[in-house]
Formats: sequence, C-alpha cells, structure tokens
Amino acid sequence: MSVSKQASRAVWLKNLHQWHWISSALCLMGMFLFSITGITLNHASQIEARPAVTRKQATVPAPLVAQLKAYAEAHDGAKDALPDAAEQWLRDTWSVNVGGRAAEWSVDEVYVPLPKAGGDAWVRIGLEDGAAEFENTDRGWISWLNDVHKGRHTGVAWNWFIDIFAVCCLVFCITGFLILKFHAANRPSTWPVVGFGVLVPFVIALLFIH
Repeated sequence: MSVSKQASRAVWLKNLHQWHWISSALCLMGMFLFSITGITLNHASQIEARPAVTRKQATVPAPLVAQLKAYAEAHDGAKDALPDAAEQWLRDTWSVNVGGRAAEWSVDEVYVPLPKAGGDAWVRIGLEDGAAEFENTDRGWISWLNDVHKGRHTGVAWNWFIDIFAVCCLVFCITGFLILKFHAANRPSTWPVVGFGVLVPFVIALLFIH
C-alpha cells in the first residue's frame, strides 16, 4: 500500500473512531434505558401491576358553571380548551394542571381526558349541578418506564429526544460497520460474525413471527 493511501486510511480511521466514540457517549444512557425498558416491555404481561386509583369530587362555583354552560351551548360537540377561570379552579381545588388540553364539550357536561405515561386521568364537570369529578390512575414505575420506551403520552420534548437518540444510534452503527470494514482484512472472523448478527433476527422473524 502506498504512503498516500496509508495516510488517507489513517485519516479516515481517525475520523471514524472519533464519530464512533462521540455517538456512543451520547447514546450510552439512552441505550441503557431502552435496553432495560425493552426487557420490561417484552415481559409486561408477566410483571404484576396494581393500579392505584384516586378519586376526588367537588362542586364548581355557580358563576363558573354559568360561564361553562354558556360556552358549551355554543360549542356543543367541539373539542376545545377550558376557559382560563376553569383551569385556575382545577389548579386551586385539586392541583390539577390541564395545560390547555382539549376538552370534550356537550350541553350537559365537559370532559377533559388527561392521559399520561404510566397511568391515566380525567376531569368531568356536570353543567346541570356543577358536580366535578377527578380520577387519577397510577399503574406504577414499570408501566411508566414502558410508556417512556414507546413515547406514549410523554410530550414533545421526549419525542424529540427519541428522534435525536435514534440518529445518534445510526451514526454509532454506521461508523462501527465502517471501522469493521477497515479492520476486516486482519480479522478473518469479522464478516462471519457480522453475517451471523444479521441472519439470526431475520431467521427468527421469518420462522417464528406470525
């Protein structure tokens, strides 16, 4: 191999190693988390979960009920956020922050679904008598971790993290493959091992997933 080719090879290897270790450092915690939650998610049916359900009731002040009723009559069947006064009342009464989420309006009630990672919650306000109900279901840490793994009800920031993490993993895999390619000539077992790693999931998927 000529000196120029050796120098070019060395530069490529240096850059590949740099991108490889940087992407691995960025992916480290994410890969650890997704590996653990991959196991818990795969065995979710075997892990016992006992949901903790909290229910609360209260009566909405008459002026606020009148405001909600007037809004509901004009928006029957619509999905729109609660007025600021209603959101403030929920924060003051139950420390519930609906955060401008869409409520389901009808002439006799307003219902606010509050899905979240690891559980569920909702608020219902009756517009005839002002009776308000709040229910919160917590399915525990395992369920929370499983939902985090899936990006279920985790918000925009976590969804962005998953996308960025996926890109870092791609960089890690591609640079690792190219580094293998550079060293394959001196390591005869490289491509058989790579081929085995590709073949095993393909065969399992082909034969056992129906």
